[in-house]
Amino acid sequence: MRPVFISAFSVLFGLVLSAQAPAPLRNDTMHLTVNTSISDGDVAAGKKLSLTFDVTPKRGMHVYAPGKHDYQVIAVKIDPQPWFKVAPTTYPPSEIYHFKELDEKVETYGKPFKLVQDVTVLATPAAKKALAASPIKLTGKLEYQACDDKVCYAPARIPVSFELTAK
Repeated sequence: MRPVFISAFSVLFGLVLSAQAPAPLRNDTMHLTVNTSISDGDVAAGKKLSLTFDVTPKRGMHVYAPGKHDYQVIAVKIDPQPWFKVAPTTYPPSEIYHFKELDEKVETYGKPFKLVQDVTVLATPAAKKALAASPIKLTGKLEYQACDDKVCYAPARIPVSFELTAK
């Protein structure tokens, strides 16, 4: 009787978890580790969702922050859809990296940091029609260029995708 109870409890508990936000997605590259999560797996007209990118550069690596330079800034790029509007990405304060060879000071991230991308579900007829085709996907990518103290690597992209349920 006990194994049946545990199995039933596990199934019920799993259903409760699935109604919450999807589990974070982890991506490891040679430059950094990114854990991407979304605030909620359910969408409704007028609702705001937040995508969070917890980024940890690998030892000795840095990526570029917004600033007064021409380097590729780490950026969240959400694929456009008729059912939402994307707000500007929220960036944390950066640190200054000094390139000794060029005597250049540049805004970077070399320590763990968090990017937040807010998306608001629209209440338009086109959005409501798109939401009626639930489940729907929210897709995009994190684009960056990483460098260490000797080499700047080719720009990279980490795809992200969340399947959402319309309420």
